[in-house]
Amino acid sequence: MSDHAHEHHTGPIKTPAQLLWTSFFAFVAPIFIIIGLVYYVTSGDKPAAGAVDMEQATAQRIQRVGTVEVRDANRPLQSGEAVYAAQCVACHAAGLAGAPKFGDAAAWAPRIATGYEALLTSALKGKGAMGAQAGGAFRDLEIGRAVVHLANAAGGKFEVPQAPAAAAEAPAAAAPVAAAAPAPAVVAAAAAPAAAAPAPATTTVAAGAGEALYKQACAVCHVAGVAGAPKFGDKAAWAARVGTGLDGLTASVIKGKGAMPPKGGSAASEAEIKAAVQYMLAAVK
Repeated sequence: MSDHAHEHHTGPIKTPAQLLWTSFFAFVAPIFIIIGLVYYVTSGDKPAAGAVDMEQATAQRIQRVGTVEVRDANRPLQSGEAVYAAQCVACHAAGLAGAPKFGDAAAWAPRIATGYEALLTSALKGKGAMGAQAGGAFRDLEIGRAVVHLANAAGGKFEVPQAPAAAAEAPAAAAPVAAAAPAPAVVAAAAAPAAAAPAPATTTVAAGAGEALYKQACAVCHVAGVAGAPKFGDKAAWAARVGTGLDGLTASVIKGKGAMPPKGGSAASEAEIKAAVQYMLAAVK
C-alpha cells in the first residue's frame, strides 16, 4: 500500500538523462537564445543611421569656409558718418533689438572698454540680431569707420582707420603719368563737334537691385520682425499691407513709418526703394 502511494506521488523526472535534458532546456537553452537575440540586434544592418552619418560627414567636408563677393573697388571710401546714415541708423537711432543708441554714453561705455578691434569684429561677424556687417555691402575699412563714428559719439577716443599707404600712393604715382600724356588727344577733343547732351537719367534699376537693397538695409529688421516689422515671407503679417499696393508701401518706406526711419535708414533712390518693396511683396504672393 505504501509502495503504491509512493509511486503515485513521484515526479516526471525519473532518470538522470531526463534531469539533464530538463536542466538544458530550462537554463542553458534560454541563455543561448538571449545571446543570439543580443547579437542579432547589435549586428543588424542599419542603413538609415548610416545614411544620416554619411550625409552629415559629407556636409562637413563640403561646407564652405569663406565667401567671395565682387564689389566696386574703384569707388571712393565712405566716411563713418555716411556708412552709419546708410546702414546703421535704422537700429542704432532708436535702439532696436538691443542695439545701443547713438550717443548713449552709458550704453556704449562697456562696449568701448572692449576696444576697437573687438567692436570691429562684432560688426564684421555679426552679434545678436545684427547680421554680419549689419547685412550691408560696405568694405571692412568702411565698417571700421562706422564703428569709430558710433563709439566716439558716445565718448570713445578711437582713431579713424585710414586706407593702406600703398593704396593712397597709387593715385599720386599715376598723376605724373597722366600729366605727361601727349596733347594731341586734347586737341582732337577740342576740334571734335560738341557731343550731344546726355540722355536724362531713367528711373529703372539694375536687375537684383531690390534684393540687394533688402539685404543691405531691410533684412536687419524684417528677418526677425524687429519693432513690429513684418517678417520676410510671412503672408499673414503682410496680408493687410499687400492691399496698400506697391506705390502705397513705397511711399510709406520713403517717408518712414513707426520705428522705421525714412528710406529704412538707407541712402537709396526712390526707384531702388520701390524695387526692394517689390522684392518683399513677391515673397508673400
